Amino acid sequence: MGFFSVQKTETRSELSVLPKDEEPVVPVSGGSRAGSTVIAQGVTITGSLRGEGVVQVEGVVEGEFDLTGAVIVAETGLVRGPVKADVVRVAGRIEGGVQAREHIRLEPTGGVEGDVTTASLVVEDGGRLNGRCTMLKPPVADAELQAVRSGDDLRFGPDFDLEEEQ
Repeated sequence: MGFFSVQKTETRSELSVLPKDEEPVVPVSGGSRAGSTVIAQGVTITGSLRGEGVVQVEGVVEGEFDLTGAVIVAETGLVRGPVKADVVRVAGRIEGGVQAREHIRLEPTGGVEGDVTTASLVVEDGGRLNGRCTMLKPPVADAELQAVRSGDDLRFGPDFDLEEEQ
């Protein structure tokens, strides 16, 4: 074994601080760097994760996500439960519905078993979506459309004079 080699051991940890009939809520604190919270391979978390920031799942999460931020499911990651976040990137598996307010990306090794609601969907060659997809209007596009539809400040044609605007 070399100096920098890592010996891999499988461990199983479960977060269980409440009685079985109640789900624990794990707060997620946001950080400015990507990958601020990592659920490592070999770790299983049972419960709800709520908060802000970026969560990278390399292990197993049995419960729901409700984040302002991003959820990244690595190739070794598995999420069993609904996911609600701004951005979702899947290289592993999600078994449950996904609501991505901005966008979701399914990598070539990624798969979602459940319905997806998002403003933008990218499925790379090999990615799998087994469920329905509902596309939302991007929130920025709505504001831009309202400005264009008002038309009060738009003037075109032969009567338009650029000098008048200044």
